[in-house]
Amino acid sequence: MNAVPRLSLNQETIKQWSLPELAEGCVKAGVTGVGLWREPVQKYGVEAAARLIRDAGLTVTSLCRGGFFTALDPGERAAALADNRTAIDEAATLGTDTLVLVSGGLPSGSRDLFAARERIADALGELGPYAAERGVRLAIEPLHPMYASDRCVVSTLAQALDLAERFPADQVGVVVDTYHLWWDDTVAAQIARAGAGGRIASFQLADWITPLPEGVLLGRGQLGDGAVDFRWFREQVDATGFDGPIEVEIFNPALWARDGAEVLAEVADRYRELVL
Repeated sequence: MNAVPRLSLNQETIKQWSLPELAEGCVKAGVTGVGLWREPVQKYGVEAAARLIRDAGLTVTSLCRGGFFTALDPGERAAALADNRTAIDEAATLGTDTLVLVSGGLPSGSRDLFAARERIADALGELGPYAAERGVRLAIEPLHPMYASDRCVVSTLAQALDLAERFPADQVGVVVDTYHLWWDDTVAAQIARAGAGGRIASFQLADWITPLPEGVLLGRGQLGDGAVDFRWFREQVDATGFDGPIEVEIFNPALWARDGAEVLAEVADRYRELVL
């Protein structure tokens, strides 16, 4: 099977596959990169997962996730920092230079978005040097504003860059994810800003479908099923000089209920049609 240029498959897109099935399926489909998640990697064994992916000839394009930095309680904050150091070590073991961050929502009882973002900055300042020493970059992922209260107070690429630019580019970058950013009419300028500063750590694809399903976390659409202009996004990102992997990350129970090889073939076909 000929390689599909730049395509990386995030393992959550085909969550029904085990890690060995993921490796085998990607090799058969000509997909050379995979994005991994900590929980299934930990269950399999971090070092064993690293060997499996390496022996299959695949590249780990990202590890998800670190973050959740916004707690007010000192003990919770210390635990989050410790867990993120572990995540950084896991990323280094897996051979990826990108740890994706879901930065955290508002703590219970708080309405102060600005203070929450400052606590994220404090955590980045503590963790950035540790990550860089291990060849890992912290990648701030802005999430759609509907997640601001419970998951991520960083809602736009501009907000992510305002945080990232306080630190060296080899320590902190950003994620450009179409699902979260497609609606923002400033996104082209912000992608250019990110590229000029060498801040694009990851480029991820999923479609926005309406009506949103109950439980918006699992409402991402297969490429081509919704509102996102993927080729436009790819052209904007490419114009910055970014030529790294393009990772398809879709959380969707309907895809998880299907045959994994069929889903991957569909992803690859739509990627060729809509992205390249």
